[in-house]
Amino acid sequence: MATTIRNPLEWGWDQVRHAAHALETLEESAMRPHDDAATNPPLVRQIAISDFREIFRKAIADFGAYRTDVFFLCVIYPVIGIVMARLAFGYDMLPLLFPMASGFALIGPFAGLGLYEMSRQREMGVEVTWRNAFAVLRSPAIGSIVALGLILMAVFVLWIAAAATLHTAILGPEQPLSMEAFARDVFLTPAGWTMIVVGCGIGFLFACLAMAVSVVSFPLLLDRDVGLGAAIQTSFRAVAVNPGPMAVWGMIVAGSLVLGSLPFFAGLIVVMPVLGHATWHLYRQMVTSRA
Repeated sequence: MATTIRNPLEWGWDQVRHAAHALETLEESAMRPHDDAATNPPLVRQIAISDFREIFRKAIADFGAYRTDVFFLCVIYPVIGIVMARLAFGYDMLPLLFPMASGFALIGPFAGLGLYEMSRQREMGVEVTWRNAFAVLRSPAIGSIVALGLILMAVFVLWIAAAATLHTAILGPEQPLSMEAFARDVFLTPAGWTMIVVGCGIGFLFACLAMAVSVVSFPLLLDRDVGLGAAIQTSFRAVAVNPGPMAVWGMIVAGSLVLGSLPFFAGLIVVMPVLGHATWHLYRQMVTSRA
């Protein structure tokens, strides 16, 4: 098949049209009845922690296949991290720096949409290119996908609000005068220790909620337009059927994001694509397309 090189304006206009179509079909796709999902719901399988080895082997193979294409797409993640840090240091938001950085894991499943699509298309034998990521905009389930992304954004906003309220309640409304003063208040005072323990506990609950809602729902919607409700229900069932492996998965994701944030969030260029591809293969391992 002959191929032509398209100019950036033409390609960009196509993506704008696809995005407009996604917004137009949001309500229709998210809210319409899905008879197939009701009569033939996805099945959830039990997996073992040892299965993660094969999942990450496939994820690394995807990462290697896309090479610089993935680097191009994922350079946005360290940029986001640097912007968050700049906001925290420049606008008296220092107490929210850690909640914002850690909260990125709550919306990570939505941020990884393009990576899931790249793995899906490579699995189907489609030519490997970074443009595969934008096929998400043409998905029949784009309305449900956007709605699910908004749910995760709402969870993220609630987490930031909870963290701000916790800081005010324990350390007071005054903003720290410097990084050193803030570190001293957090790590060298009983109030700071209390905030760490309580904050981590609350953050854990938010993380559990986000994982239960989204661990397989986004890949499922890309693979099969089952509707928003069925996708979330399947994700909850996947966590309920595999509590041990899902707990380990959550620790792997959290630990990887922490390591990827050092130094200066640069490691996210590698960590995010690997986790994104791994999420697709985790879905393939846990959920069957047909009952």
